[in-house]
Amino acid sequence: MQNNGDAARRIALVTGGNSGIGLAIAQRLARNGMRVAVNGREPQASGQAMCDAATGEPGVLRYRQADMRDPRQIEGLIQSLVQEHGAIEVLVNNAGLQHVSTIEEFPVAMWDEMLAVNLSASFHTIRLALPSMRQRGWGRIINIASISGLRGRAGKCAYNATKHGLIGLTKAVALETAATPITCNAICPGWVHTALVQRQVEALAEKEALGMEAATARLLGLRQPSGRFVTKDQVASLAAYLCSEDAQEVRGAAWTIDGATTAA
Repeated sequence: MQNNGDAARRIALVTGGNSGIGLAIAQRLARNGMRVAVNGREPQASGQAMCDAATGEPGVLRYRQADMRDPRQIEGLIQSLVQEHGAIEVLVNNAGLQHVSTIEEFPVAMWDEMLAVNLSASFHTIRLALPSMRQRGWGRIINIASISGLRGRAGKCAYNATKHGLIGLTKAVALETAATPITCNAICPGWVHTALVQRQVEALAEKEALGMEAATARLLGLRQPSGRFVTKDQVASLAAYLCSEDAQEVRGAAWTIDGATTAA
């Protein structure tokens, strides 16, 4: 088997990578010299344009359209990358959905969609990419879970269930690859400052006639003991570390980055 120790030759795939945490991870891996494919549901042309705009340099991130709800599209995505490059050596399963509702009112269609995207998609990408990692003799699988995979929260039955399941999948794959140079880990962020969270801050500020700083402090006080958001770049840095040789024996971890939220 060929041991690919040259980061500049590694092929990475980041699902749900054209915005938010996924995009930050994709950009970090590209800066580290990897050739990064970014997946999203946007049409190919507009998805590539979004990636080019984010980096300011056309082609740094290579966009690949595929709907993570559809196993056939996932299979086509993985097969095309493996055929083109010989292997996917870094797989970051980041695609995910969120919906908040009591279980009695939770839409059944949304439950099925979240199960497909948040959990089943990772099962399919891993099972399809892992043989090429074994053949190449090196690999990193990183599943973006959540602290919701470690604790429960009312109104998040599907998110809790799928993120708990994703951590279980991570541990099983880590054990199956433990004797190889392939690792599988999960990252469990707390509250990350994304566009979605910013809209929540703005809504609270408007509702309670607060300044943005006060509204941010109010929300953070309810969720994160540090009083600070986790940043997308911090999550990306952790992902980059898990891709490094220094993380060779980090296996099956559900690594929290949450401002001490789960410490209590």
